[in-house]
Amino acid sequence: MARAVPCPGPAREGPDMTALADLPSTAQDAADASDLENFGYRPQLHRSIGSYGSFAAGFSFVSILTTVFQLFSFGFGFGGPGFFWTWPIVFIGQILVALCFSEMAARFPISGAIYQWSTRLGGALWGWAAGWLMLVAQVVTVAAAAIALQIVLPSIWSGFQLVTNPTANAVLLGSALLTVTTVVNAVGVRTMSVINSAGVTCELVGVVLLCIALFSHAERGPGVVLHTGAGVGHGAGYLWSFVISGLMAAYVLVGFDSAGELSEETKRPRRTAPRTILRALVVSGIGGALMLLATLMAAPSVTDGALGDPARGLPYVLTSRLGDTLGRVFLVDVAVAVTVCTLAIQTATTRMMFSMARDRALPFSAALSRVNTRTGTPILPAVVVGVLAVGLLVLNVGNAAIFLALSSVCIMLLYLSYLMVTAPLLVHRLRGRWLRGDGLFSLGRWGLPVNLGAVVWGIAMAVNLAWPREKVFGTDWYLRFFPELFLAGALGVGAIVYATRRSHVRQGAVRHPAPFDALAMEAAQ
Repeated sequence: MARAVPCPGPAREGPDMTALADLPSTAQDAADASDLENFGYRPQLHRSIGSYGSFAAGFSFVSILTTVFQLFSFGFGFGGPGFFWTWPIVFIGQILVALCFSEMAARFPISGAIYQWSTRLGGALWGWAAGWLMLVAQVVTVAAAAIALQIVLPSIWSGFQLVTNPTANAVLLGSALLTVTTVVNAVGVRTMSVINSAGVTCELVGVVLLCIALFSHAERGPGVVLHTGAGVGHGAGYLWSFVISGLMAAYVLVGFDSAGELSEETKRPRRTAPRTILRALVVSGIGGALMLLATLMAAPSVTDGALGDPARGLPYVLTSRLGDTLGRVFLVDVAVAVTVCTLAIQTATTRMMFSMARDRALPFSAALSRVNTRTGTPILPAVVVGVLAVGLLVLNVGNAAIFLALSSVCIMLLYLSYLMVTAPLLVHRLRGRWLRGDGLFSLGRWGLPVNLGAVVWGIAMAVNLAWPREKVFGTDWYLRFFPELFLAGALGVGAIVYATRRSHVRQGAVRHPAPFDALAMEAAQ
């Protein structure tokens, strides 16, 4: 049976990792390549992403301009102005997850991070399931990001409304964007990183200027976030509405792990990825909170229902408070954010598919794991992801409710995939298996409480995201229970795919990453 070369792990590498950070560029590239070979993988992807590019990959996946514009009306519609407080709650929970991921990124800088980490922590079947759910979720997320152009472009210029039917127009705009992002992914990671970094810079500048502009047009003070608003309430009362409104922040604050997904293309990944994972989430959290507060303070009214109307929401605040011209300028920046968000998510999904195929864990693995020697990118996975995302967009025509449910469920799958890393990591900690620092990112004595908090948070959010609610998923029974049905379907299809993988196991064609138990050290006394 073919196996990967066992990873030397932190126990054998620790002191050398600190020294690697000071090597010259050429020597550093060689050291990074050697480091990857120690995990049993031949370096194929071009290592050209720096610290800012790594940060941009995570920040653009979150893309607060894209997602807050998309989902502001959802959160406000359920929780009124008081829904603002769900943002810091979700942010704190996700910081706990990101801290655990940073430890793993420092020790396993490999593409397909969630799949690789969960496999080493929980075994082959556990890791495969986590990778499969993550892959399904990311493909849906690519489509959900691309369709956001419909919210922005027609508001900038009516000519972007190519057909009368808004749903069909959303499919056309989204498909055009996916064609562009697929081509960029095929051209090479350097081009992708340059475009993504430029887009993220525009987004960061836009967030700052937008907040300044809205705060300067404030109609009310920050105390607005202490009110629930009129007409909100669901089920047993405001508490349940508040819990539902928290899904908005839960939908937004994901994808910060993308820096880990691009580890094999990042320089000094053991040092860079842990920092950029945290930096992407922290910047997104602060920027998103300021955007929400500025919008609530500047809105013409928080009681007339406009903020909770999906057809108006945050874009309505921009155009009404800043004027048509300036409002459109900011909407152009949002369109840029949507573009780089779609690009970043598709890139991360491509690397996940490549990483699993390289281990012969997917059908057609030989083709999906092939890397173009000139561009240094896995082209076929990028094309497959693009085609699948366009197919999901076409599903939206005449089935908007199903596409909306899909978009919601994919976030649940992301949280489940995250939980499949943090939960087995906690088991290892409780068994006394500890990650020794050796100059790498480490939580030290805080590891156990942080990890425990991340697991509890992940379980709570997965339940909240999956809970059958008519006002979130629809009145039809199959839509109300869509999270459970979709999860069962994804696992069912996954079981068939895994059975195919098992046939490769018997033929000795599947690669088995070294388990974490073979790598971890007892905690230093």
